Formats: sequence, C-alpha cells, structure tokens
Amino acid sequence: MHVTRSQIIQRGFTHRCPNCGGRTLFRAGTMFKVNRACTACGLPIERDEGSFLGSMALNYGVTVLVYLLPLVVLGATGVLSAKVALIAGLVGAFVFPALFYRSSRSWWIMCYYFFLPQHLPANRRAVRADEDENI
Repeated sequence: MHVTRSQIIQRGFTHRCPNCGGRTLFRAGTMFKVNRACTACGLPIERDEGSFLGSMALNYGVTVLVYLLPLVVLGATGVLSAKVALIAGLVGAFVFPALFYRSSRSWWIMCYYFFLPQHLPANRRAVRADEDENI
C-alpha cells in the first residue's frame, strides 16, 4: 500500500487529506465549510448525502463523554455547585461541538479510510501496479 494506516491516522488527527496529506479538507478562511473534494488530489471528501451523519454522531458522543459527563459527575459529587454545572453544561453543549466540528469531520474520514484503505486513489494505483507485476 502506498498510504499506510498509520499515515491515515496521522493525517486524520492533523486535519489533512488521507490520500495526499494536503491541508485541503476545509475551505481556506472558514471554520465550517468542507471542500467537496481535495483541491490537491481530487479525493471526494463529501462522498454522498448523509456521509456527514457519522461525524455528527462522533461529535455528539465526544461532547457527552468528554465534556458533559465530567460536569455531571462534578456536580453530583459537590465539587461544583449545581448552578455552575448547569450553566457550564448549557454553554458547553453549544460551544464544544462547534469547536470540535473540524476534528469530528476529519476523524470520521480517518475512520472510513482506516478500515478501507484500498478505497484511497493512491492505494488503488499501488494495488493495480502489484497486480500488473504478477501477470
């Protein structure tokens, strides 16, 4: 394989294209606009309708586990007052997912190609070359 799984993970955590490694997942100067395809290699980023649902579920899960659950525990144990925990939870329920948006999109793409690395164009060329050598 031309692009290894460890490269896919590294690129996912740094918001890079899983195929070429370019910083092309998001439109320049925007926080929320995802490119339809990588501007460097042409890899479709928006695969089809509904492909964003996985990243949305990932964002929701991380928000609950990393942000809201600790607030509930701190509020229930008396470390934080109920009022402070409630206010922090309400504010964070909107702010944290917005700040985590880019990561959730990138991580979802990373997960897809981690399990299906042969779907990357760079790896398809490598697989075809190997098949041609074996003929």
